[in-house]
Amino acid sequence: MHEKMICGVDEAGRGPVLGPMVVCAVAVESDASLISLGVRDSKKLTPKKREELAPKIRKLSMVELIEVPAAEIDLRGCSLNVLEADVFARLIDRFSPEVAYVDAADASEEQFAKMIKAKLKCRPRIVSEHKADDTYPVVSAASIVAKVMRDARIREIEREIGEPIGSGYMTDPITTAFLERYVSEHKCCPPHTRMSWEPAKNLMMLNSLRKLDTFEG
Repeated sequence: MHEKMICGVDEAGRGPVLGPMVVCAVAVESDASLISLGVRDSKKLTPKKREELAPKIRKLSMVELIEVPAAEIDLRGCSLNVLEADVFARLIDRFSPEVAYVDAADASEEQFAKMIKAKLKCRPRIVSEHKADDTYPVVSAASIVAKVMRDARIREIEREIGEPIGSGYMTDPITTAFLERYVSEHKCCPPHTRMSWEPAKNLMMLNSLRKLDTFEG
């Protein structure tokens, strides 16, 4: 265990139907340098500001990332909280910090801490809180790097598919329009879709109903 090291862990892309979830851990001996950078919860920063901060965070701290692709999320078939706790633990073990601050994914902060501890090889103190990315600079830093990494991955997927796909969230009209059009044209969901999620299932079901209507007509 690194007695003076603290670690912050957060994710980006927990909720979208398209693209990976990216989990990041940032480790430092002191968060003073991160505070001086002005790190904040990534959702409260513009994309440009996140892009500026990410390389600075990497220079001032140790950074580890794990990308969980859509196919793995489908394959695991477990609660997303369980999957997240597993990935958080893997990243914390890479640093063996004295304290690990985590953005709690479960409704119960205590339960999420227990889920992580059950997977850990090292034995740090776990501080599991909702909105930890707004409270602890080391978690804010992790949320920024995770978000920049996921955004970059989404742009790669967009280039691979060859048309705008939006953010990957169903609340994004670009994503919604893309998925509806793709399923209508190809009779399947596009690559990097979380097929086990309700939005994808619903799109495929609606497409089947449309085909049935056409056949019966």
